[in-house]
Amino acid sequence: MNRTGTSRRTFVAGVAATTGAVAVGAVAPGAVPAVAAEPSAPQSVAVLGGGVAGLTAAHELAERGFRVTVYERRALGGKARSMDVPDSARGTRRPLPAEHGFRFIPGIYHNLPDTMRRIPFPGNVNGVWDNLVAPAEMSFARTGREDLRIPLPWPGHKPAELTLDEIRRALTALLDAARSIPLHEAAYFVNRFLVFLTSCDERRDEAWERTPWWEFLRAERMSYDYQRILAIGLTRNIVATKAEEASTRTVATLLEAFTFNALGRGADGPLDRILNLPTNEAWIDPWTTHLTSLGVEFRIGWTVRELAYDAGSGRIGAALVEDPQGVRRSVTADHYISAMPVEHARRTWGAALRAADPQLARCDKLETDWMTGIQFYLTEHAPLLSGHANCIDSPWSLTAIQQAHHWPSRDFPADYGDGAAVDCLSVDISEWDQPGILYGKTAKQCTRAEVAREVWAQLKAAFNETGRTVLKDSALHSWFLDPGVDGLGTPNPTNEDQLLVHPVGTFHNRPKAATEIPNFFLAGDYVAVDIDLATMEGANASARQAVNALLDRTASPATRCKVQPLFRAPELEGLKRHDRLRYRIGLRNALDVG
Repeated sequence: MNRTGTSRRTFVAGVAATTGAVAVGAVAPGAVPAVAAEPSAPQSVAVLGGGVAGLTAAHELAERGFRVTVYERRALGGKARSMDVPDSARGTRRPLPAEHGFRFIPGIYHNLPDTMRRIPFPGNVNGVWDNLVAPAEMSFARTGREDLRIPLPWPGHKPAELTLDEIRRALTALLDAARSIPLHEAAYFVNRFLVFLTSCDERRDEAWERTPWWEFLRAERMSYDYQRILAIGLTRNIVATKAEEASTRTVATLLEAFTFNALGRGADGPLDRILNLPTNEAWIDPWTTHLTSLGVEFRIGWTVRELAYDAGSGRIGAALVEDPQGVRRSVTADHYISAMPVEHARRTWGAALRAADPQLARCDKLETDWMTGIQFYLTEHAPLLSGHANCIDSPWSLTAIQQAHHWPSRDFPADYGDGAAVDCLSVDISEWDQPGILYGKTAKQCTRAEVAREVWAQLKAAFNETGRTVLKDSALHSWFLDPGVDGLGTPNPTNEDQLLVHPVGTFHNRPKAATEIPNFFLAGDYVAVDIDLATMEGANASARQAVNALLDRTASPATRCKVQPLFRAPELEGLKRHDRLRYRIGLRNALDVG
């Protein structure tokens, strides 16, 4: 609020609404008083896609007085939404909650949390942002070995009480991990990380963007644990990209940001944060309610088929869509923001539109891969951990988290399902092309039921180690696999919800939010932003950039969206400037030992 009590939203909306009006000043004696012109009608924007990027764009535009309509083919929230398990509710309970994959909102995010603070939520001073909670720990769950559990303390955090057995296991795992990666290999990894930290932007954007993470770490020469933890564990399980192909620039930028986050530098909050309710309850539903109150209109079940480019005017003339009844329609607006995932968006760009802006054609080179969620509902609380687990030895690169523990306002069996399930173990499957341990088939070759049984077997192999049974077959109530996956076990499986991956060279093919077409803008996690990673933060930041570009094109007086870059440690800037000189004359980074 400003000093007069006017909200920022009201102020910028008022500015936009009165653009074009004639100001009334002092009237000279005998002169005819000036008459104010009628306020011009708000400009209209068609936001094509209702995921995080589309909802962010709608939010920023509506606050600035634009008339916004969001067209979404399936459900608001996109890949970030939660969903109901069909036919799972009994009595007055809600259906069991499911999702494309569990939410992870680390402290390195700044733009998305800013949006969350501006979404009202009953009883929360900071809106939806207050629904973020920090898990107490994370772990590397090893197959046949003790899990390495890592505490994640933060101010005000009260560590859980430990038993002697838990202390014994923690020390065993720590010593095992220290022993499993030879000292000289650990020192080499640290050196490589320091090389990246002190590399100038030119070296990062050119040399390290062309270098696979596997090659940068010299992983082929190293031990199994070096490869699984430091090479594969930071790529396949987090960004779903093979370490042998992933851009060093992308992976190391993420590692740099997390490192500073852990050190308390430049962070919005703790290293690891999740929502304290199913995603739609905690975030998406309040968001759409708030946007509706701002005047945003939603068209759900409307599929964008093509953007009609008018070569004469050099503008988008209409969006050709299919309504829920399958009827083709032409949607017109003053401006268009394409906020669909890249694999869907580029299908709507015809030859003439691509010719008008070459960066659209370059998007064909962007690659996507499968990273899909499955949920297991349990009739007993499994004593795993209070946080995320990375099953680094699993062939399908599984990551998981128990969710009910983090939803304190919910009594899971009383509120969801049939009353028998007491917890939800949410799992992401990052590797779909490697044989599993149960059937010897890849995930794509398995049926849906076989995928569930294979994932359950790999989870048990990771967690039921050293004679301790924490996942019991008798406690498995049911499972739910993302419905976006279809045709499993057939020659042509499909996945409607793929993830942008980051093989070398990807950075140079990512488009800007502003296109060469005056009334057409791009938003989505594939658009070039500072985080350079397919994330909700990237989607949010790109939408802000798209709105800013639209404001610039229309010469709007409205306040521009703030786009917060990743933290850069000022102590390293001098070293980066020195490296820039070395790079330009063809020398290695000063710390690079090869």
